[in-house]
Parts: sequence; structure tokens; C-alpha cells
Amino acid sequence: MIRQLFKLIWNKKQTHALLIIEIWASFLVLFGLASLIAYNVRNYIQPLGFEYENVWAISLNNNQDTLAVQEKVETIFKQIKDFPEVESLSRMSDSYPFSHSNNSRSVKYKNTSAQMLFVSADENLSKTIGIPLVEGKWYKNADSVGKYRPVVINKIAEKKLFENESAVGKILSDYDGKATWIISGVIDYYKDKAEFMENKPVMFELLKSADTWNKAMVIRVKPGTDAVFEAKLVKAITSVARGWSTEVVYLTDARQKQHDITLIPVLIFLVICSFLLINVALGLFGILNLNIARRRGEIGLRRAIGATEGMVTMHFLGEMWVLTTFSLILGLLLAVQFPILNVFNVATDIYAAAIFSATVIIYLIVTLCAWYPSRQASRIHPAVALHEE
Repeated sequence: MIRQLFKLIWNKKQTHALLIIEIWASFLVLFGLASLIAYNVRNYIQPLGFEYENVWAISLNNNQDTLAVQEKVETIFKQIKDFPEVESLSRMSDSYPFSHSNNSRSVKYKNTSAQMLFVSADENLSKTIGIPLVEGKWYKNADSVGKYRPVVINKIAEKKLFENESAVGKILSDYDGKATWIISGVIDYYKDKAEFMENKPVMFELLKSADTWNKAMVIRVKPGTDAVFEAKLVKAITSVARGWSTEVVYLTDARQKQHDITLIPVLIFLVICSFLLINVALGLFGILNLNIARRRGEIGLRRAIGATEGMVTMHFLGEMWVLTTFSLILGLLLAVQFPILNVFNVATDIYAAAIFSATVIIYLIVTLCAWYPSRQASRIHPAVALHEE
């Protein structure tokens, strides 16, 4: 039966060539879309690692002012801290949560190295944005008196550098091999570019007050604090640092912007995929209706020698399934290269789920689109078909 179906399709290869290309292209687009969705869904269901509700970020830029920058930053910090609306305040680098700033650094432990997201922050950051620790402790200012600068890393960084060992108390070196940091604690997740971000190795370093280039601040305000306090906050800052630029960012709004950046490519892929699938469906209808019109005599003869409606239906569905299988084989030859070559550094299970999903969807669409024309063919009366022939 299958051999006969392959023979029938091969004899009409020119007729089916365009449909094969459409199914092949649709599978590849579906594979890309499914990979993107699976990747983002897996990331989304993982914890964010910190709290963003009622948290604001303040970005300061001293512009051309180079006089007493450290003193002005410390004065601003003290003034903001004294506001009754502020529950907690932390100073950090420009890589505050959901910002567009990124800073990375290569870190070594013995012969193992890892590329880390690098964040400078003071001792209050874990309290301000609610970062829970799973090992050790968050560093304190008192820890800076030692030989090494204290840092906190996340679990994925611990696994990459130390495998099954505990990271607390270990000494890390920079790219040149100079011992620089000591690990005081370990957190679990920290995805500073929102939920759709992959959990990557990250390292928090104790910020020194003399680091005048790290002037950003994050504050936890009391629930219900509105733009009235924002205006008062900006006025207090400008009274201390005239000519400085000040930007207040609500982390809830910044998080939504990060979501929009992630979802736009998904929507574009979805529109392209829908367009291709509609073309495939129309092609199926067209080919099957043409086959029915040309093969009425064959259908009538099959019915006359005992073929049931179900057998005729399955024959036409079988032709479409074989045609689809041939198209998918061509698509799979390309799709399996992605996990083999580790393209985009995406986990193999993501690609495997995408291949499976795309294959199932293609077969489902082909079956649904071919069912109605196939049922029409099966209901042709043998006497009428043979009389017309």
C-alpha cells in the first residue's frame, strides 16, 4: 500500500513539487517558532530571583561636573534615605534590574573559567530588592577590610566553577590570574532582564563609596507612593547636584518593556508561520479537488469492486501523509543540525521539543485540511463516476 502511494506521488512529482516546498518551509518556520516559544516558556517559569514591586531605580549622570562627585553622591544617598516614603535604599552600578546596561567579566578558579554578568552593589541590595540566599551570607562593608573583595554568585556560576563543591570561602581570580575576590554567599536565580531571560552566571561585588562611576540607586518605597514623591525626590537631588541629569525608573514599567522586546519577534514569527500554513492548506485543498476531478473514473472503479467510503478516504489521506513525510524528512535533515552543532547555545531538549511540536502540528494541519476533500471523493457514486467516464 505504502509503496503504491509513493509510486503515485512520484508519477505526479511536478504537480506536488510546490506543495512539498510549502510544507518543508512551513515545518522550518514552525520549528523556529516552536524553539523560540519553548525557550521563552522554560525561562519564564523559572523564578526571577528578586522582587520588583514598589521598587524604583534612580540613574544619576554628573555630565560635565567633576567637582566633589563622591561627596555629592553620598549626600544624595543620605537625603533619599531620610525620606519617610523610602523603606530601603541601595547604591549600585548602572546594571540595575531591567536596565539596558550590561557588564560582564571573565572569572577563574584554578583551571576553570566562566563569563559572569558583573554587578557592583552595596550591602543593602539583597534587602532592597529581596534577593534570597541559599548558602553563606550577603557581604557587609566590614568584609572589605580583608585582602580580597567579597562577592556573591548564583548557583549556576557555582556549578560551572566548582561542580559539586560549595563555593563559600573560595578565592576567585580575574582573567590575568590575580586573586581578587572571595565568595561570601550564593543565591539561586537572578534574571535582571525579566522572566524571559535565561538564568546566567552572575557575580555581585561589594561597591566602594569611592567608585564614583557607580552612581545608580534602587529604592524600595512604601505601597501607594506615587509621582508626587517622585517630583519631590528629583527636586532634592537637583538641589544637591545642580546640572546633573536624573532619571527615575519604575521597575514594573521597565519589566514590561523587556517583555515587549522579547515578545515582538515571537509575534512576527507567528504571523509568518500563519501565512505559510494558510498557503499549505489552500494548496492541499486545490490539489485534492483537482485529483478528485481527474480521478472520478478511478474512484468509481474502486467503489465498484468493493472499496468502502473509509478505504477511499484513507487512500487520499495516505497520499497526503506520504507527501508530508517526504517534506518533513527534508526538513528534519536541516533541523537536527541545530542541536548537534549547538546553534545559539540552546539546550538540546528545547530543539527536541520544537522538532516534535512542529512535526505534530504539520501532520495535524495536513490531516484536517485533507479530510473534507477525501470524504467528498469517497461519496462519489460508482455508477455516476463510471457513466461520466
